[in-house]
Amino acid sequence: MPVNEKEETEKLYYSISEVSELFELNASTIRFWEKEFEMLSPTKNKKGNRLFTKKDIEYLAQIVDLIKQKGFTIQGAKEQLKNRSVSKKSNNEEVIAKLKEIRAKLVELGKSQD
Repeated sequence: MPVNEKEETEKLYYSISEVSELFELNASTIRFWEKEFEMLSPTKNKKGNRLFTKKDIEYLAQIVDLIKQKGFTIQGAKEQLKNRSVSKKSNNEEVIAKLKEIRAKLVELGKSQD
């Protein structure tokens, strides 16, 4: 690796100012949404500064999309996010059931070849 090539390191935590700049939001809006949306829960350091993970940023992106781009109210956005998580769980359950079915067929095939 050439010496002048920079290694890309990913940050684990982002400050509220970095996040507010990323989404072009006031820090006060992010703090307010933190109270409204339980899924948005950045950790705090000893000084009380919020530290956002990539997961927090993903949640915030969903909230911004629903409220700013799609025009949902806070309550409407909460319901949409709740529905998304419920449908995601049901999709996971369907996939697991299908995988179990496939596994059973493979086990059956393996026994018939013995």
